[in-house]
Amino acid sequence: MLEFIDSQLSSWPLARANYQALGKTERRSFEIGDLRVGVQFNPARIVSTGARIDAVSLAARPCFLCSENRPPEQTPVDIVEGWQLLLNPYPIFPTHFTIASSVHRPQEGIPLDMVEMAEKLPGMTVFFNGRHAGASCPDHLHCQAVMTHELPLMCLIEERHKLLSSETSGMRVATAVDLGLDSPVGFVSVIVTPDMDGMRQLARIEETIGKKYIEEGLVNIFVWKDSVGILRIVGVPRKAHRPSSYGTGIGQYLVSPGSIDMAGVIITPRRDDFESLTIDDIRRIYSEVGI
Repeated sequence: MLEFIDSQLSSWPLARANYQALGKTERRSFEIGDLRVGVQFNPARIVSTGARIDAVSLAARPCFLCSENRPPEQTPVDIVEGWQLLLNPYPIFPTHFTIASSVHRPQEGIPLDMVEMAEKLPGMTVFFNGRHAGASCPDHLHCQAVMTHELPLMCLIEERHKLLSSETSGMRVATAVDLGLDSPVGFVSVIVTPDMDGMRQLARIEETIGKKYIEEGLVNIFVWKDSVGILRIVGVPRKAHRPSSYGTGIGQYLVSPGSIDMAGVIITPRRDDFESLTIDDIRRIYSEVGI
């Protein structure tokens, strides 16, 4: 994957500039319960954070994930049948991929192929934003992937949900309460499965968080394999796409939580928001979009 990234950055000026800019991003951090929440100042992410996702706006613009509309420099890699791995030109972390369906179809349901994607991307977490839970391109089915160690919530779950040697078979389901997890994110459902039937277990996420959240696109899903090969699936149901404070007016913040925000890294494309967000603001944002 490093060769793929290097090749893309050498031939794609926009992506190269945005990845180089990551070295200048600023971050503040807050201890909220057990979770260390980071706030990142990343001006390039205005493309996603400020995206218009209403039906009229979506119909008026070409889908940027369809092959015919992508920048000519954006070279795809077939990672799983029916899915193409793309370098995300507006990264949050030094390794940031978009995994787009080869066919234009809406961001609905949960892609069970996320399990195979995670197996193909060791050390990375594959995540899915429901169409009303952070997706800036809800008209084209896609996932994303970043390094697991960049996501505070995933690291915390691994720490709290270690499997004992006597528990290394079958599926384990837990919630934040079961883990003794004091997190501002809200309800978290964790499935741990050491066997290879991860797709069947991912399909069961509906049972643990509720069918309505998936049908309404109000869910964030994370899938990854830990350092000893245990597959972990996390579902975070949502009650809102954006908090009431979302906007550009006085007292408002341009913060539109997607999976990465719910995993403990809040993205702010405006410096004023980055500098003025308080711990109470962050708690309020999580409480308004999480369960």
